This record gives sequence, structure tokens and C-alpha cells, in this order.
Amino acid sequence: MNEFTLNAEVRSDLGKGASRRLRRLASLVPAVVYGGDKAPESISMLAKEVAKLLENEAAYSHIIELNVGGTKQNVVIKALQRHPAKGHVMHADFVRVVAGQKLTAVVPVHFINEAAPVKKGGEISHVTSELEVSCLPKDLPEFIEVDLADAEIGTIIHLSDLKAPKGVEFVALAHGDDKAVANVHAPRVAPEATEEEAAE
Repeated sequence: MNEFTLNAEVRSDLGKGASRRLRRLASLVPAVVYGGDKAPESISMLAKEVAKLLENEAAYSHIIELNVGGTKQNVVIKALQRHPAKGHVMHADFVRVVAGQKLTAVVPVHFINEAAPVKKGGEISHVTSELEVSCLPKDLPEFIEVDLADAEIGTIIHLSDLKAPKGVEFVALAHGDDKAVANVHAPRVAPEATEEEAAE
């Protein structure tokens, strides 16, 4: 299992103006830590450390050891706000991990056996690249697998079609939202007929 650590400092200068100054003048990313039995805590982290952490996709769905001024706590990424054009992280939300207490986290989706429906002439559209799950810290999956081996043209794969890992619940499904994850459709432009087909 990967081990992820991130250093941070307590942030006392709050507000949008302060956050902008942090990003612009100090190359820091403002963030907030929620959850557990403690009050929310405003922190800041070095932008380059955050970028390096997120180079590894597993960081999105693993417990991170957050060192805030010498005090360590386990957290998971709850949400990231990115710059619309440049893509770098502008703000982060973390949730404290408490053993025996369920948490919600966003985990990546991995699509497998995509060649199967393509061989049948289908095209695949990924509706989402991540899913929100609820589980105990020990059950947090690294990713959710979506198997497209049996998908036919016209198939829409919903959350309810996926097999959640043991102890893991899809948050949207728990709220009655059986959203689409992927669909297989016929090519939008029909291929030109071959000479043999045209002759027939």
C-alpha cells in the first residue's frame, strides 16, 4: 500500500483576498480539514508539494498523513478546486480519517476490456472518471473497475450495474441517483461502404 505524506501550516489569514495572496505571492495552496470530532482547520501547503502528490493517481483514494506544524493526522481528499485554464489546484478540502467511522471519498474509475465493444463496431463514451464512495477507512478502494467485456452497442452502464467492493457504498446510489457511468453507441458517422458492399 502506498504511503502518502503532505506538510502544511496553520492558516490564520482567511478570506478570498488572503487565499489569492497565498497563491500569488507564496506559491501556497489554501485548504480546509473537516470531520472527526474537531472543528474545521484552515491550512496552507506548498503548491509544488501538492502537484507532486497528485502525480500519483492513487493519492486521490488513499489515506494521506497530513503534518500540520508538527501535528500529524490522517486525511483523505474530499474535493479539489482547479484553475479552469491551467489546471493547477487552487483550493483543497480534506476529511479526517477516524478508525471505525465511515468516510466519503472520491475514487478514480478504471475501464477495462474496452476493445470488446469496439470490435463489435461500437464507440465508448466515459460519462465519469471518478465516483464518490462511502466506507470505513480500511475498505477504501484504490479505484472502481468497470468491465466493458459484455457491453453491446446501445448499452448504458449505470452505477447499479457495477459491483462495489466489499464494505463500499456508492454515495449517489444511496441517494437514489442511479447515474450513468459509460455508454456504448454506434459510430456517429457511418463508415463508407467497401467496393464489394457497393457492388452488392
